[in-house]
Amino acid sequence: MKILLVDDHTLIREALRNVLAQMKSEASFLEASDCRQTMKLIEQHPDLDLIVLDLNLPDRDGLSVLAELRERYATTAVVVLSASQDSNRIKQALGLGAIGFVPKSTDRDVMLSAFQLMFSGGTYIPKEILDGAASSSRQPSCDDGPQLHRESLAELGLTGRQIEVLGLMMQGRSNKTIAHARD
Repeated sequence: MKILLVDDHTLIREALRNVLAQMKSEASFLEASDCRQTMKLIEQHPDLDLIVLDLNLPDRDGLSVLAELRERYATTAVVVLSASQDSNRIKQALGLGAIGFVPKSTDRDVMLSAFQLMFSGGTYIPKEILDGAASSSRQPSCDDGPQLHRESLAELGLTGRQIEVLGLMMQGRSNKTIAHARD
């Protein structure tokens, strides 16, 4: 597995590389600190499996970089790692095709679970956006229960299975339990 880490802070790239190397010891890592360097590395390494992209780059807005990556390299998975926790930016990133959005403030164990989910083909959405998606313009009644939440998550583009896996993750279930669970 070949992973490109894009962040303008060396310390963040190093920490992320250490976290991901625990999960994917066979992975090789490339690093870029800006958009120009990112695009150069992608052209030199068309076999990238994953790009972890910060939205706050010194030479270009990360969302425009994400849009270009999705257009030019549609088969390469992109995860956004950002200090921003603005729900609109999270929704934009997911709408542009990111397979997940991980806030930099996420604690290590949650980050590991998030990447495990994404490595397994799932989409990671931070709790902050899920809390917002669970609320709607009307007050939910007791009868709405999980259906209102499921409909809100479906509006974000999640499949039924992704919603189920996310719910099990939020309950702290193990990967093995989640893999065997069905509605």
